[in-house]
Amino acid sequence: MDGSRRIVVTGLGAVCGLGHGVADTWSAARDGRGAIAPHLFNPGAHGPPAHTTLAALIEGDVIAPLEEALGRRIGHSLDPFAVFALTVAHEALAQAGLIGAPALERRTAVVFGHGFAGIHTLERGYERFYGQRAARQHPMSVPKVMVSAPVSAVAMEFGVKGPVFAVSSACSSSGHAIAQGASLITSGAVDVALTGGSEAIATPACLRAWEGLQAMSPTACRPFSAGRDGMAIGEGGAALVLEAAEHANKRGAPVLAELTGVGLSSDAFHWTQPSLEGAVSAMTAARNQAGIDDGEQILISAHGTGTPLNDKNEAAAIHAVFGARAKAHPVIATKSAHGHLIGASTALQGVIALMALREGLAPPILGWQGPDPECDLDLVLDAARPITADCMLLNAFAFGGLNTSLVFRRWTART
Repeated sequence: MDGSRRIVVTGLGAVCGLGHGVADTWSAARDGRGAIAPHLFNPGAHGPPAHTTLAALIEGDVIAPLEEALGRRIGHSLDPFAVFALTVAHEALAQAGLIGAPALERRTAVVFGHGFAGIHTLERGYERFYGQRAARQHPMSVPKVMVSAPVSAVAMEFGVKGPVFAVSSACSSSGHAIAQGASLITSGAVDVALTGGSEAIATPACLRAWEGLQAMSPTACRPFSAGRDGMAIGEGGAALVLEAAEHANKRGAPVLAELTGVGLSSDAFHWTQPSLEGAVSAMTAARNQAGIDDGEQILISAHGTGTPLNDKNEAAAIHAVFGARAKAHPVIATKSAHGHLIGASTALQGVIALMALREGLAPPILGWQGPDPECDLDLVLDAARPITADCMLLNAFAFGGLNTSLVFRRWTART
């Protein structure tokens, strides 16, 4: 960052197909257990026939544990994408020791990213309106589908009265949310920013729309592999509590890592095809701001969707940014395990990569079938690998050409 205020991470939260909570999510990723599997999606009596699609779905009940943690009923007052956001917000704030803290009232921001809003609610509403020809809609339909519904739910639950808003930039949404939260701390507007994202788009019609893009794999998500043929949708969310270092130190909060670099760029090129220039620009800006030395090892958490064009472009960008040392940096691609959470992906991959830094273990890429000469990288394959990296580069390259790169480093106190 700019050096005026150091920004640290003091809390993490996660829920996805790999597990409920950070510990379960990390252990599954570390041990090479994937959540992507074929599922039957039935649009109901008024839709086309049911179809089977690969997806990484959350197993078990999310609402009941959340209600127990919060001490009150939620029922079905929220769309799943807001339930996931509230779930990870509670875990992250609890780890940071901030639930009930005075800072939450005025000196905390909430910034979450989402690529879509309330898809489950929208599809049920459309089925009722067009399929059943029922004129009346559920009275909470509008609040449930708002892109800002999750951050409003979080603010109401935890009493946050500072800046609260949502951002939407497709697959870079939670990356932009983290960057926005950091800028609010740097500016002095707040001391704490609860950042992250959530997504719940594994629905019959939405999945058909993604299949229409011809970006979905019928077999498996295989980032950087020969024979890769697309991505798989996942659902869930993740949260990171960012905090001014002096504020965290003053209250004795344990520090998990430091955010040291942010790079943002736009391709201004194509709706679905990535640009090498845009990816290089974001990665270079983040690297330069973080002051990464040429000789140090970096853990690269790749966007790694498993699509032919994206992986080839990202590999070329890594070589362009790091030159002769491109293959000195281990590369992970956790979408192969938890699927593509679209707006929440950057935050979830960030949580897993931060755990990798803390444990000194890089989780393996799943589904790999052999080398692709155009993806010549130091890929972490087969099993978790010990690493010596002290910093991590996190990439997100979204449809519409919206790019984010973030650098996190192990925390080192300095005077």
